[in-house]
Amino acid sequence: MPDPRRATPRTDHVLADERLQAAATRLGPVLVKHAVTAALERCRAGELGPAAVADAAVAALPASATTLRRVVNATGVVVHTNLGRAPLSGAAVEAIRTAAGATDVELDLATGQRGRRGRGALEALAAAVPDAGAVHVVNNGAAALALVTRVLARGDDGRDTVVIARGELVEIGDGFRIPELMESVGARLREVGTTNRVHLADYASAVDDSTAFVLKVHPSNFAVTGFTSSVPAHELAGLEHSGRRVPLVVDIGSGLLEQHPRLPDEPDAGRALREGADLVTASGDKLLGGPQAGLLLGEAGLVERLRRDPFARALRVDKLTLAALEATLVGPVPPVRAALGRSVDDLRTRARAIVAAWPADLVAALGAEVVDSAGAVGGGGAPGVELASAAVSLPEHLAAPLRDGEPPVLGRTVRGRLLLDLLAVDPAEDDAIADAVRRAAGAGRA
Repeated sequence: MPDPRRATPRTDHVLADERLQAAATRLGPVLVKHAVTAALERCRAGELGPAAVADAAVAALPASATTLRRVVNATGVVVHTNLGRAPLSGAAVEAIRTAAGATDVELDLATGQRGRRGRGALEALAAAVPDAGAVHVVNNGAAALALVTRVLARGDDGRDTVVIARGELVEIGDGFRIPELMESVGARLREVGTTNRVHLADYASAVDDSTAFVLKVHPSNFAVTGFTSSVPAHELAGLEHSGRRVPLVVDIGSGLLEQHPRLPDEPDAGRALREGADLVTASGDKLLGGPQAGLLLGEAGLVERLRRDPFARALRVDKLTLAALEATLVGPVPPVRAALGRSVDDLRTRARAIVAAWPADLVAALGAEVVDSAGAVGGGGAPGVELASAAVSLPEHLAAPLRDGEPPVLGRTVRGRLLLDLLAVDPAEDDAIADAVRRAAGAGRA
């Protein structure tokens, strides 16, 4: 009996298939060759016939040249760190597409001379926070605080100490801690108060000739309740020692530029500056709703010192980030802000429409129903704040097949039920959720 492996087609013959040629142009030759090689191995093992190799290779091709997959965020967490934090607006995505080619990111087309890098994004940020004398952007929130610390507390003027409340020694995720971050760039920390209470007198007694600045950190990923006290920025802004006003740096964390009615206790950049902060640091990919970036806003002279420091070069943002940030600031409402503005009545209506799209027998088999839900900001923003929402309640066993679908749909389980919360879901994705549940339930209906 002839060995079927002898009939295995040659690699170049399979690669000549028109579909694979087109895929090589779209995905690149490496991914296509991997798919072909795997299909040929299956043919040699007797799992595929020679005529089926090209079809199998085409079927195995990825949708794009990245392992990242689009996920429908039905968790109810608006800024989900594990899902990449803030989803970008369509305008920001289009801006990235424009910036992907040759652009005038650092060129003045009128003169043909070098221009200010990212001037459009910086002008948009300055316009969004008129209380800031100047602005600068680095690659993330931790980088913003690190740059401030390195420049202001480097010790060349004898000042290398940062005064901070014990209750604000925050761990920002994945084991990274603000005190260790600051110490890694040369600062010494002087902790004041206790875990739950700190007073202005604690700060005043800690300030001395070695103090570079006082740091106020919003403990955005946790809340201490009960017998507590903290000192507002406007009181810290008046601290002096030996006739010298001590600079105040406020890390607001989540990047809210102005107050939001749904988050009355979340600090915002404008208010912090009006209360006397010399510098404000924040993230761009949380409540601002933009790309990952670190925002620096404040007194013009200090911001210029930060911008001109050699360390700032290592923290520079790329043109894609600048483009997306500008579009977020000047373009349509980004998804994060849209989610925060959704009413629970509208969310209930959408949830009912999703359930109504399924046959009655499927609804009965799943025990599907519309329930009220409580979402959250996430990403270290507004801890403890519940956002009224609505969800579709399904059997818990659907969680895994929904995550494994295309697109993956991620919900959350509560008391043995899977909730698909619509707070962070764009209405355009509702049909995708309805279809995904049909497939996951094995209903086999279109």
